[in-house]
Amino acid sequence: MLVFGRRNLLLGGGALAALSVAGCNGSSGAAGPSPDDMAIGNPDSGITLIEYGSSMCSHCREFEETVFARLKENYIDTNKILFVFREVLAPVDPQRVIPTIALAEYQVARCNNASPDDYFRRLAVMFEQQPAMFQAGSRQGIEAKLVEIGGAANLSREQVLACIADPAGAERMTRLGELATRDGVSGTPTFFLNGQKLDDPSIMTYDGMAAALDAAIAAHASGN
Repeated sequence: MLVFGRRNLLLGGGALAALSVAGCNGSSGAAGPSPDDMAIGNPDSGITLIEYGSSMCSHCREFEETVFARLKENYIDTNKILFVFREVLAPVDPQRVIPTIALAEYQVARCNNASPDDYFRRLAVMFEQQPAMFQAGSRQGIEAKLVEIGGAANLSREQVLACIADPAGAERMTRLGELATRDGVSGTPTFFLNGQKLDDPSIMTYDGMAAALDAAIAAHASGN
């Protein structure tokens, strides 16, 4: 698990440091999606799984690669649950590079009014390209990789750069950082199921996550 402190959650990149801490704007924290989240699945299912994750977190990438596809096939696409990905910035490194990349990636994933399905498809590519992003080495290399990823999603270079520069992204991350702090999130990935934090390490496996979801679905069906 990627671990960080409160300041990292709120002020991950250089652009964020200039922002004051914003309020939560009526967002609902661990119990359900906020207006700043991206979600797929059935909002009327009574079962909400929230992942506090970072596109630059290796453990989040592991979950994406080993669990998420089956989770989507068996629980999200079948309308059994609502899945929410809540964006978090990685810890601050000395040059503040990693959180700046994460913010830029989220902006590209959302670029040009992306639908939730578009967003999650782009996010999957971000995870796939995570090692290459770490190896990009320079601002120009990182920018080129983001333009390449955007191009694969039919975004022009100009659209990608405009989305990265949009100050609304930093403002959103400040609000989400407030939610993470309020929910006691200290690292990524952190999962909440119907408002309850999942602490069992087995949830990083498909069988473990499926067991937790099945129990929640059964409890909801019985009215408990």
